[in-house]
Amino acid sequence: MVDKLLRVPKEQLFAPVATRICPAVHPTTLTLAAFGIGLAAAVAVWQGAYGFGVGLWGLNRVLDGLDGTVARLHHKQSDLGGYLDIVLDTVIYAAIPVALVLSQPRQAAWFSLAFLLSSFYINGASWMYLAALLEKRRQGASVQGELTTITMPGGIIEGTETVLLYTLFLLFPGSSAYLFTLMGLLVVATIGQRIVWAMKYLR
Repeated sequence: MVDKLLRVPKEQLFAPVATRICPAVHPTTLTLAAFGIGLAAAVAVWQGAYGFGVGLWGLNRVLDGLDGTVARLHHKQSDLGGYLDIVLDTVIYAAIPVALVLSQPRQAAWFSLAFLLSSFYINGASWMYLAALLEKRRQGASVQGELTTITMPGGIIEGTETVLLYTLFLLFPGSSAYLFTLMGLLVVATIGQRIVWAMKYLR
């Protein structure tokens, strides 16, 4: 919902680090490091080390934001880099909720997890195929001046909201069933939002 508004401030925040500290680091290295730290966060959560998991999750998000800034500032953007970034992010987005339920297995948590991951699955189709159609119609990222590899159709739940909700998952693991359900409902609303937009503008 607010990703486009925050994208430029995020670039400005990461630019000094990307310029002075990371000029020799390939962005894919940062992507892989973020992935490894994200997996470590999931393992920590699975073992009940929620505070450690929150810290690793935060570091994962910082590196995930930094890799794109490094790529843009040092002219190392690539389709492969963008592809790896989204695929590995998706693995972490699945691993964290699963780890939470494994750490506190309850029937309500399993049901809410199934609902959340199902909403993610459908949401992936809703935005990725819409993004592909917009790129095909030459209404994609480069035309609209977006900083991402492909256009990211907006919605109620985007990257910023996902980071905030996942942080709440980790801070309040005992409420995971309620929080999973809340996020799943918001993702379903986002899917509906994109379908309505597509019916209005795509022919």
